Amino acid sequence: CEPGMHRVLSANQLDTACQALADFADIKSPYTLGHSHAVARLASTAGRIAGLGEAEGLALWRAGLLHDLGRVGVSAGIWAKPGPLNDREWELVRLYPYYTERILARPAAFATISTTAALHCERLDGSGYHRRLPASMLSPAARLLAAADVFQALLEPRPHRPARRPDVAATELARAAQAGGLDPDAVRYVLASAGQSAKQAQPARPAQLTERELDVLRLIARG
Repeated sequence: CEPGMHRVLSANQLDTACQALADFADIKSPYTLGHSHAVARLASTAGRIAGLGEAEGLALWRAGLLHDLGRVGVSAGIWAKPGPLNDREWELVRLYPYYTERILARPAAFATISTTAALHCERLDGSGYHRRLPASMLSPAARLLAAADVFQALLEPRPHRPARRPDVAATELARAAQAGGLDPDAVRYVLASAGQSAKQAQPARPAQLTERELDVLRLIARG
């Protein structure tokens, strides 16, 4: 029947299309089946707890469904590798959020969610990928999506590790926030949406300093 008139999707049809694309991305690896749907539920529920508006919450849900679409551009052999990735493989993995961004760049209906979807691997301390953006460039929705993605991934098995229990995953997520990678508020909202309380991981003291030595340094820094 091609070429023919372009179909214009209704809002419900667009949601169905997003869910189909999520399934398409997740079947790239047997370890990620259902991952995108779960991330979308976590992120959107966390968004409601955080006070996002209805339109923002819907956009976050769609971004959660589509965030891993770029995975299809990376070899399944890399996703299934049981050991550490070499430098070349890691560089290919770092590109998949970029692929997500480019795939979603053209459809006008995805313009408001493509940026959020492509930022789920960025971190507040600039250690994420692919752009290594600072915290000031990461929206509340992007921070929620990043925390939801990490938590859900911890609950799932991977070739190099078993699945984490929910309480263990919650502790690891809180530790990532304390280390400066994830937003503490976003982590708290995501854990609340998953029925988990935020675990307080014991912070590591720099250079093995004692608490008293840290107090002295704080006072010096304050003048």
